[in-house]
Amino acid sequence: MFRKLWLAVCLLPLLASFGMGQDWANKMFKVRTHDFGTVAKGAKVFYEFELQNIYEETVHIASVRSSCGCTSPSIKTDTLNTWEKGAIVAKLNTDSFLGHKSATVTVTIDKPFYAEVQLNVSTNIRGDVAFEPGSVQFGNVEQGEGAVAKVHVTQAGRSDWMITDVRSNDDFLGVEMTETNRGGGRVGYDLTVRLKENAPVGFISTQLALITNDGRSPSVSLPVEGKVDSPLNVSPSALSLGELKPGEKKEAKLIVRAKKPFKITGVTCDNEAFQFAAVPEEAKKLHFIPLTFTAGEKGGTIVQKITIETDLPGDVSGESVATVVVAGGNSET
Repeated sequence: MFRKLWLAVCLLPLLASFGMGQDWANKMFKVRTHDFGTVAKGAKVFYEFELQNIYEETVHIASVRSSCGCTSPSIKTDTLNTWEKGAIVAKLNTDSFLGHKSATVTVTIDKPFYAEVQLNVSTNIRGDVAFEPGSVQFGNVEQGEGAVAKVHVTQAGRSDWMITDVRSNDDFLGVEMTETNRGGGRVGYDLTVRLKENAPVGFISTQLALITNDGRSPSVSLPVEGKVDSPLNVSPSALSLGELKPGEKKEAKLIVRAKKPFKITGVTCDNEAFQFAAVPEEAKKLHFIPLTFTAGEKGGTIVQKITIETDLPGDVSGESVATVVVAGGNSET
């Protein structure tokens, strides 16, 4: 795998000299086009174009720009080392623009080689439908607790306008809808959105589809955002042990925290080169796990997951990924 990576990097200057310099940059993006669909005026809408540095050289994003003021782009992480991920965020300016809009976001990369990547977004911003607030906002929620957020939907111009259904492709969301007013050319609804207690750890970035009786534009997207935090925190989550010679040892320490006392029931690792000190049996909010890595005779880069098991409800566990380079020989994982 690393040999292929090395060959790919070595070929980059050659590809660039033949006018193919953009291809290497494009390959870092999984998706380069996004349609927001129909959104309401004032809706808080954005999309993250994820990219990953699949090359050995460090990649640096110098700037981003948009062809239309309807979209404001930003860089989430401007410097990416090998295998690191980042994102270009495209945010719609729904307060200032209406109707069908499209934009090209140009990403300029200046290292390791110059390249420009074009990302395309499109949408239809309705001025007669508004959300307050502009998205379903859960904020930070600890796993297992669940959460509730409310949004008021207003439609101006049609007294017969109706929301007939609310759809989601997220099994961890539930929605209740109540009509609040109808008359004088205005219609209002309150939406109560519930995040279920079994929602997994991670960022929430999805949409609800409001299905209406408007034949011209039957669906309106309502953004949903938030983050489910693990009740257990392992630090560092990415443990770098540096470069060692065969036979050399390196000591490190993992810190494991939770909001309430807990016991560590086990530490697992598939590589015997990692050895862990005995963990105290008492329940505490903070635990230290000393470890020792002994480099073997075989060289290369080792990437190893370390799992910490606990007695927290739901068999909550945490992990840290350790990386170490053993000088000499072929690579191993």
